[in-house]
Amino acid sequence: MTSPTPRSGVYGAPPVDLVDVPEGAVQLSPLRPGAEALEALPDAALEDIVVAAPPGSIERRFVLAQALRALVPGGALTVLAANDKGGQRLRGELEAFGCSVAERSKARQRICTVTRPDAPTGLDEALAAGGPVMVEGLWSQPGIFSWNRVDPGTSLLLAHLPKLAGRGADLGAGIGIIAAAVLAAPAVTELTLVEIDRRAVEAAKANIADERARFLWADTREAALADLDFVVSNPPFHAEGIEDRGLGQAFIAAAAGMLRRSGTLHLVANRHMPYEAVLRAKFKSVKTVADVSGYKIFEAHK
Repeated sequence: MTSPTPRSGVYGAPPVDLVDVPEGAVQLSPLRPGAEALEALPDAALEDIVVAAPPGSIERRFVLAQALRALVPGGALTVLAANDKGGQRLRGELEAFGCSVAERSKARQRICTVTRPDAPTGLDEALAAGGPVMVEGLWSQPGIFSWNRVDPGTSLLLAHLPKLAGRGADLGAGIGIIAAAVLAAPAVTELTLVEIDRRAVEAAKANIADERARFLWADTREAALADLDFVVSNPPFHAEGIEDRGLGQAFIAAAAGMLRRSGTLHLVANRHMPYEAVLRAKFKSVKTVADVSGYKIFEAHK
């Protein structure tokens, strides 16, 4: 069996004013619905790859190790990160893999370029540390939101979630913690877990064995769902490490568009997030169910 033709890859969204992404580069980020999986590429499949490195150290070393594994010997890796989001550690991390690093700085980013050595060191350890892992009985992976603990907002929503019925969706479903609680209600006939992180979707599929569950790797803002009886959500307010308050507002608007008349949204949010105005604009009635420890639980009726 012949090996696939070497090609170019890109991971994430490297700023085009800082690095050149090869024309025709295949997107490999798990946060880009429809992208190929970097970890599924065979060894030595790529001639070059450009990586916008994630901020988490375990995840970042995993991605760097996967990139080096997928490169042909002598292939080029360009990787960059903001100084305060792992950029200052890039050189040392790449040198630990046996790479000779050319480094420059621009726009508060560190940009490192390396040629893959014939025999990189430490790849197996980084791949093992950053791969899927069982945490308290559930599959997860470094890089997924709150990958090694239950987020406090999720815990609060679970404590105030009523028994639901009919067809619903969990927007930003993560590894399926909220979804599992929703599906404990026998009157729920179908639940679509919508999640932009492919790794979380794969973990949720492993965590939830329920024929009523549907799994959708998609951006909630673009998910084509309609006529739902309920939506539950712990919406994100960071996009690839950068705070984006409009993201949660967009989730609320998307939920409103998915619900039938009289359908309900059950939402948890950090207290400081500016969500109440959009809730009242999109829903007929809005009730604050709880206001505890910096979080609010809202119940909104279409």
